Amino acid sequence: MRFDARRGLTSSPKYLPMRLHYDGRGATLFGELTRQPEYYPTRCEREILSGRAADIAAAVTAAAPVSVVELGAGLAEKIRPVLDAMHERGRLESFWPFDVDASTVRDVLLDLATAYPDTDLGGIVGDFTLHLQHLPDHHDSRLVAFLGGTFGNFTGMERGQFLRDLREALRPGDWFLVGADLVKDPEVILAAYSDAAGVTAEFNRNVLYVLNHRLDADFEPENFEHIALWDAGTATVDMRLRALKPMTVDVAGIELDISFAVGEEIHTGISTKFHRGELENQLQASGFELVHCWTDSQGYVGVFLAKVA
Repeated sequence: MRFDARRGLTSSPKYLPMRLHYDGRGATLFGELTRQPEYYPTRCEREILSGRAADIAAAVTAAAPVSVVELGAGLAEKIRPVLDAMHERGRLESFWPFDVDASTVRDVLLDLATAYPDTDLGGIVGDFTLHLQHLPDHHDSRLVAFLGGTFGNFTGMERGQFLRDLREALRPGDWFLVGADLVKDPEVILAAYSDAAGVTAEFNRNVLYVLNHRLDADFEPENFEHIALWDAGTATVDMRLRALKPMTVDVAGIELDISFAVGEEIHTGISTKFHRGELENQLQASGFELVHCWTDSQGYVGVFLAKVA
C-alpha cells in the first residue's frame, strides 16, 4: 500500500489502484452498490449462474470431483449456485475463498461449514494479482472462478499478465470461469456507475478513507467529486475523483505531502467492457480453450468457461 500510494500520488496524472478500495467498508459499500436499480452487472451475472449452474457443474465435474477457488470471493454469494450444483452431484471436493480481507474469509468459511459439512474448506488471504502461486494443489482438478466483473478492472497489460500468471499456476485439465461485462449502450453502462443514491460515489471515495486509516493521511473525501466517463475507443469506464478546492494532503505514513489544484483528478480505476470474440482470443492466447459462453437474457453480461489447454 505504501508503494502504491507513493507511486500513484506522485505520478502525473495522479492515480490509485482499484484494489485499494476493498477494505471492509469498501466491500460493504460494493455490496450495497450491487443492489442499486441501475447496477445491472450483478443481476445479469446472477441470472446466468443460477440458470446455468447445473451445466457448469456437469462440465467441470464430468471426470472427477473438483476443488473450487473463487478469486475476490467476498461473501462467496456469486459462486453459491455453482457450489450447490456441484455439491448436489457429490462432486465438490473443496472450496477456497481467496480475498484480501481476512475477516471476510473467516466469516465465509464459518457459514459454508454448515452448508457443506462433507466438503473440505480452506481460505486464502492475499492479493490475487500477486499470490496465485498459493492456489491449493492437491492433484485434483481445480476450477478457478473470477466473477463480479472484476476482470474488467485490469488494464490490457495487467489482464494479459494476470492470465499468464494464472495459466502458470494451473495444470492442463483445470478450469477457469470468468464473468465479463459486455459492450452495450453507453447510457446503460454509465448509469451503473452514477447511481441516483450515490453509492458508487461513496465507494469511489472510500479509497481516500483507506489511506486516511492505513497510512495516517488527512484527505477530506467529501471535497472530492466522483466522476465516471465512457471511452468508446477503449470500451472502458474511467473512474476518477476530482478536487473541489485547493488542498494539501499529508500522507504521514509515507512522509509525503501532496498538493491538489481545483479540478485536479485522481484516476481510481477502470471497468473494461468486452466483445465476446475479443475475450475468447485473449483466453486462447494465454493457454485457455473456451468451452462455453453464456449470456443473460438481455445480452449484457457473459460468463465464460475455459479449460487449460
